[in-house]
Amino acid sequence: MAETTHAAGAIYQVPTQGGRIHVVDYPGEEPALVLMHGFPDDTRMYERLVPLLAPRRAVTIDFLGYGSSDRPERDVLNAANHADQLRAALDGVGLDRAVLVGHDASGPVAIDFAVAASERVSRLILLNTYYGHAPTLELPALIRLLADPELATLADAMLDDPNQRLWLLQLTARQWGEDPDDPNGIGLFVVPQFFGDAEHADALPAIRAWTAALFGDLDAQDAATWDGRLATLDIPVTLAFGALDRFLNPDVAAHLAGLFKDAELHLVDGASHWPQWDKPEVVAELIR
Repeated sequence: MAETTHAAGAIYQVPTQGGRIHVVDYPGEEPALVLMHGFPDDTRMYERLVPLLAPRRAVTIDFLGYGSSDRPERDVLNAANHADQLRAALDGVGLDRAVLVGHDASGPVAIDFAVAASERVSRLILLNTYYGHAPTLELPALIRLLADPELATLADAMLDDPNQRLWLLQLTARQWGEDPDDPNGIGLFVVPQFFGDAEHADALPAIRAWTAALFGDLDAQDAATWDGRLATLDIPVTLAFGALDRFLNPDVAAHLAGLFKDAELHLVDGASHWPQWDKPEVVAELIR
């Protein structure tokens, strides 16, 4: 199953029910760190962080439809389960137990996996993520547009127009306090999701599938919270949130920390939604 091996790590194309997912296993000491992305990202957002995690073993995953993973049709992506892909990645690289690092929409994936299979998770690390309808949770206009089923026709029309698509990205970047014209900014890994690049097609079907499920996912997460499933989770949790994120903001972080029995919260000054990109040294130290 290993496609190739190089100095940085072993590259795998792990089979799942919907297609193959791209997994890179960087060798090092256990327990391994498994780093996941949300939407609209891929594992390129961890490029500044992974080298700083040595000597720890680190594993990165591109979910179906993103990065270097397969690009199945929208109906396959609608039925795809991110927790199942995570389980396949763990099995594919021979990990019985790991530290899960979830960012943005992969935070709930990490949490739900830990609740369902706590014996396979030694710790949770959550970066600017959410779980349910926190009182101060605010969605960016782009995400709300893509998530609202009543706006699906409008969303598809805007995404079909490259100029409108670019405008939406630039607007969202500014709302997060990012410079959309920064050649070394988040556009390096966000723009390819919407426009593709020399190596990969765009990830628009995957983005549409994941965002379309957001409202239902938030309701299900609320139900899990009310049932007390998070409060009884006997796994340490570390939250590292970029303090400048106006959407998944410090109040959302504090609310989320309060849902767990054993959680510590760290706000990363000078970082916005992507602290692993803005302040990788600080995040690496918190993880280690």
